[in-house]
This record gives sequence, structure tokens and C-alpha cells, in this order.
Amino acid sequence: MPSDKQVFAVVTRHEGGNHVRLQCQDGETRMGRIPGRMKYRTWINEGDVVIAEPWDWQDEKANVEWRYDEQDAQQLRQEGHIE
Repeated sequence: MPSDKQVFAVVTRHEGGNHVRLQCQDGETRMGRIPGRMKYRTWINEGDVVIAEPWDWQDEKANVEWRYDEQDAQQLRQEGHIE
């Protein structure tokens, strides 16, 4: 579950390199950055549910902190955490 500063988000598009477009639960669309620790270990596809942490100094950008697998994302939808 996301902490205070983090939000659920859905990946809508790959932007190239380590960047993705995110539709966040708070209604914002942000440019997401996949950090190096996840870049080669976790493959992120369009439609995946992730936890994003918006930047303090630029709200239109965020770091991707976690990717949920399909089973966990389905459970989050059933519990009403995400749409």
C-alpha cells in the first residue's frame, strides 16, 4: 500500500528509455521515471498498476516505486483501492 506521499497509478504509455506516462489515482497525469534498481529487474508494461511517488519540486513528474503483478492488481480493484 502507498505511504502518505505515494499514489496508485496505471501506466498508459512508454515514453522511451526509463520513462513512462502515468495516470495517477489523484487525477493527475505524470511522467514517471523508472529508477535504476528496477530498470532491468522489473519489466513494466502499459496497463500495469504501480505505486508512484510524485516529486516534491515538480508535481508533474514521479518515480515508480513498485509494480503490482496482475493478480495483486485485480485484488486491489476488487477491494476498491483502484479503478
